[in-house]
Amino acid sequence: MGIIIALIPAIAWGSIGLVSGRLGGSAPQQTLGMTMGAVVFAVFTWFLYQPTLSAKVWIAGIISGLFWAVGQGMQFTSMKKIGVSKTVPLSTGLQLAGNALAGVLIWHEWTTGKMITMGTVAVIALIAGATFTSLRDKSDPEHNKDEDMAAGIRALVISTIGYIGYTVVVRFADVNAKAVILPQAIGMLAGAVVFVFVSKAAVTAFKDSHTWKNVITGLVWGIGNIFMFLAIRSVGLAISYSLAQAGIVISTFGSIWFLGEHKTHREMQYVIFGSVLIIVGSTLLAIMK
Repeated sequence: MGIIIALIPAIAWGSIGLVSGRLGGSAPQQTLGMTMGAVVFAVFTWFLYQPTLSAKVWIAGIISGLFWAVGQGMQFTSMKKIGVSKTVPLSTGLQLAGNALAGVLIWHEWTTGKMITMGTVAVIALIAGATFTSLRDKSDPEHNKDEDMAAGIRALVISTIGYIGYTVVVRFADVNAKAVILPQAIGMLAGAVVFVFVSKAAVTAFKDSHTWKNVITGLVWGIGNIFMFLAIRSVGLAISYSLAQAGIVISTFGSIWFLGEHKTHREMQYVIFGSVLIIVGSTLLAIMK
C-alpha cells in the first residue's frame, strides 16, 4: 500500500504539463491559475494539520513562494517554446543537479568518499540525461517548426534558478515543511500576479476562462504534495523521492501521445535514454544518504 501511495505524486506531478496543455492558456494564465489552486490546497492543509505560523515561517515561506512563481512561470514559458516532452526532463535534471550542488557547496552534505563518488556520478547522469532529452534530429524537416530552442533554454535556466531558490530558502530557514505550505502559497500567488503584470497580460489573465480552468492544475499539484507527505511517513524519503521522479515518464511520453508533440524515431531514442539517465541520477541521490 505504501508503494501505491508513493506513486501518486509521480502521477500527479507528471500530469501537470499534460493537464495545463489540455486546459490551454498562456504561460501567465497557467501560472496564475495554478497558484490559485495551490492556495486552495494550502488552506486545506493548514486546517488539516494546523501548524504554528511564526514570523520566521511567514518570511521564509513568502520568499520561497516568490522563487517558485519564477520557476513555474518560466517552465510554462519553456513548454510553449520547446514543448512539454523537452521541458520536463530538462527541467527535472537541472533542478536535481542544481539542488545537489547547492547541498554540497552550502551545507557540505557529501561527507564520505562513497557519497562524493555516488553524488558525482548522479550529477553527471542528470546533466547527461537532460542533454540527451534536448537533442534534435537535424535530418527531420519538421525539427524547426513551431520551436524556439534558444528561448526555451533561456526560460529553463531562469526556471531552474527559481526552483533552486524555492527549496534552498526553506532549507536555509530550517522551518517545518507543513507549516510553510500556506505562506509559500501566498508568495506563489503574489509572484504569479507580478509575472502576469510583467508579461503585460493582466487584462486577459484575470478575465480569461483559461486562468480559472488552470486552478485544476494547482489542485493536481497539491494532491501530489499531500501524498508525498504520506508516502515519506509510509516508505521513507529515499523511496518516495525516487518513485516521484517516475513522473518524467508520464509527462514526457504523455505529451508526445496525448498532446501530439512531434518526435522522430531518433529523437524518441534520445528522450528514452535521457529520461532513464535522469531517473538513475535521481535515485542515486535519494539512496546515497
